[in-house]
Amino acid sequence: LLGPSGCGKTTTLRLIAGLEEPTDGEIYIGEKIVNDVLPKDRDIAMVFQNYALYPHMNVYQNISFGLRLRKTSKEVIDKKVKDVAAMLGIENLLLRKPKELSGGQRQRVALARAIVRDPKVYLMDEPLSNLDAKLRVQTRGELIKLHKELGVTTVYVTHDQVEAMTLGERVVVMNKGAIQQVGKPKDVYDHPMNMFVAGFVGTPPMNFIDVILERHDKDIYAIFENLKVKFDEEQTKKIEEKTFKTNEFVLGIRPKDLYDEIDVKSIDKNQVQKLTVVIDFIELMGSETFIHFKFGNSQSIARVSAGRDYSMGEKISLFLYTPGINLFDKETKQAVF
Repeated sequence: LLGPSGCGKTTTLRLIAGLEEPTDGEIYIGEKIVNDVLPKDRDIAMVFQNYALYPHMNVYQNISFGLRLRKTSKEVIDKKVKDVAAMLGIENLLLRKPKELSGGQRQRVALARAIVRDPKVYLMDEPLSNLDAKLRVQTRGELIKLHKELGVTTVYVTHDQVEAMTLGERVVVMNKGAIQQVGKPKDVYDHPMNMFVAGFVGTPPMNFIDVILERHDKDIYAIFENLKVKFDEEQTKKIEEKTFKTNEFVLGIRPKDLYDEIDVKSIDKNQVQKLTVVIDFIELMGSETFIHFKFGNSQSIARVSAGRDYSMGEKISLFLYTPGINLFDKETKQAVF
């Protein structure tokens, strides 16, 4: 579940867990409606953002807490705790208290406590948000491996779209309490259903430019100041399939679809359109460079290869890869393509 703070992700998770009551609708876990089932009987395990470890218990006691509540035998508890501790690389921490652990170690203990219960569903509420950047990347990789090993449905809440794109087999984009789009990460990125999804998914975010559509003979063009972009056959067909109230639209351009004079050499000349822009400022990102420029009233970004010697205020040519563009109805904010 991906979306900005306050969009309803955690509320959705709490509804599944039974910690909130739905005002309407039904919640299924598998084939079973669980609206009236108590949280403890829903067979789910939750991993919280703040880990929610018991400070007075050591790691072993924290991991085994749920099993002890179920009156599981000591032998089974011991085997399960040691197995899951080995899986997560925390065997040497079992006798320590939470205050003696680093953030990454606490995270693993919280995961171990969930895994050891062998539930039908894992619910994870921003479990990596308290980790530093390097540890977050490492733990993401471990979660992917863990999910493959366990093969259990996991509902994972995050506001970080990189996390959603790398971890999710399906992504649900939410905003203001409503689902905006559901799909595979690549489909959501390549074919956003509206301007919110287009702007929220992708780093750097999509550029938006207000345009007017004009028809010349059989061709349709997007017009903006000195820019005139011709739509290809497939794009034209999608425009013609729908009826619009006005000819005002928004062109969506991913930063990766703006090439400089060197990168564009690898692209078919018939698929690019030349723009002249003035550089506002530059971000050097190591393996790539982000060029910021103004396009009309819109602040825009191009992502080009590293090692270019550009400077602020310089006038340069950029080349728009036209098959990569998106088009949105300005009034409804919905995607045309």
